[in-house]
Amino acid sequence: MNLSSNKRCTFAIISHPDAGKTTMTEKLLWFGQVVRQAGMVKSKKGNYAKSDWMELEKKRGISVTSSVMTFDYQQRLLHLLDTPGHKDFSEDTYRTLTAVESVLMMIDSAKGVEPQTLKLMEVCRMRDTPIVTFMNKFDREALNPFDLLTDIEKTCSIQCCPMTWPIGSGSEFKGVLDLRSRKIVNFKESNDPFAPNVIDASNLDSPEIAAFVGEEHIEQLKEDVEMIDEMMPEFDEQEFLAGIQTPVFFGSALYNFGVKEVLETIAERCPEPLKKEVKLYPFEKDSDTRMVEPNEKNFSAFVFKIQANMDKNHRDRVAFLRVCSGEFNRGDKVYHVRSGKDVKISAPMMFQSRDRDVTERAYPGDIIGVNGSYQIGDTFSKGEKIQFTGIPSFAPEIFMKVLLKDPLKGKHLEKGLVQLSEEGAVQLFTRPQGNLNILGAVGMLQFDVVKYRLEDEYKVRGDYETLSFKGVRWVKLPKSISEKDFLNQYPMNGLVDRNGQICFAYKTDWDLKMLKDKVPEVELFMNSEYRK
Repeated sequence: MNLSSNKRCTFAIISHPDAGKTTMTEKLLWFGQVVRQAGMVKSKKGNYAKSDWMELEKKRGISVTSSVMTFDYQQRLLHLLDTPGHKDFSEDTYRTLTAVESVLMMIDSAKGVEPQTLKLMEVCRMRDTPIVTFMNKFDREALNPFDLLTDIEKTCSIQCCPMTWPIGSGSEFKGVLDLRSRKIVNFKESNDPFAPNVIDASNLDSPEIAAFVGEEHIEQLKEDVEMIDEMMPEFDEQEFLAGIQTPVFFGSALYNFGVKEVLETIAERCPEPLKKEVKLYPFEKDSDTRMVEPNEKNFSAFVFKIQANMDKNHRDRVAFLRVCSGEFNRGDKVYHVRSGKDVKISAPMMFQSRDRDVTERAYPGDIIGVNGSYQIGDTFSKGEKIQFTGIPSFAPEIFMKVLLKDPLKGKHLEKGLVQLSEEGAVQLFTRPQGNLNILGAVGMLQFDVVKYRLEDEYKVRGDYETLSFKGVRWVKLPKSISEKDFLNQYPMNGLVDRNGQICFAYKTDWDLKMLKDKVPEVELFMNSEYRK
């Protein structure tokens, strides 16, 4: 793979759970010649999706952490970021979306747009991210294709441009019509589902088309194509790149119909690395900003994900860096902005899910891994004091405390909680009153992951008790009140996050009102991007 000559394309797959995201990932990797055989997510032989490397993922059959897969296709180096579909792991997905230039949105064609897809779509719309849409599972009974397009346009506020069209669904699904080439990709039982028959459909009145589609369906197909030609917009590349229009493909990821067309569109149409905004030192709320261009000479990157213990035998801790500008060479010294120190990166890695290889160099758009005690949002540069913006963080909605079963494992628990919180698996707070560790999460499954990983990776067992807090706000105090005085005044509500920032945990909205009434000058923030 000739890294220096390949144009980068960094994209993520988003969907509601069970829309077929992992199956699609498998097939894309097959076309990229990363895997030799694509099959079910979990077969009787124990083959799992390459992107689901964690034991918990294999047992549950769901993705609970983002993974990175890199492959070459049509002279482009593609970085595919597979993300968790379940809402309880949306924090990991939101952060991952900051590292990509485009998105593949998967829709279950029997259900249309579902809640988690809509939430992720809203994050994409905030950044005007280009979106390619795949209507999956037409090998099963599906909604009317026009109804699906209308659902996306109304629910997601984006214009649809169909690029292919399904012929039937479920047991009568015969394939898809490519609306650009006017060729039908034949859906049929075959020993080689990756080499389907292709039929010229430039003349829908031909006997061959009628024989293939069937007399009972040919008139419907003609009517559909006529409506598309008259009513649906043509593909507009500029509107696609602006996030206004989405090209839509229909098919079945399981049987590989429509997958190649999607991958070709991503390789041909999705943007190269784009400019990104940074704050200039000092990093206050109203700091000056500038745009970092990919073609700048100096290297810059930010950490969007931390993963500990991908290799339990080596107790490793990997930070995922998105390269934003310049060229990075193995062994380079770079400036770690948060610590103010130069660090030498001697073994940068590129990923194939859990597998990794040391890479000699990296360019804008690349995702590389480095070992070290880094945190989400950390910025690296060539000496410039900058901080990349827009790394999402969210106020947790569920809180628990951990009661250690074995008091001798206290240090193991502290290490595990700190590392898991730094990689974003859960948020960690300390209540100075009683020196109590409190875990905060968006969904209950995050606690299941933490409990599993503490036992599996850190050999720590504990009991988990739910706390009655409804939420938390980050606090900016007036100069007249010290942090120590605030924590003493609110011993049960005053918390400190892992970065040392003061927070206020509340049980009801009335608690927030009472705080504002008592200390009108206090400022409350819903996320931890606020810095002192």
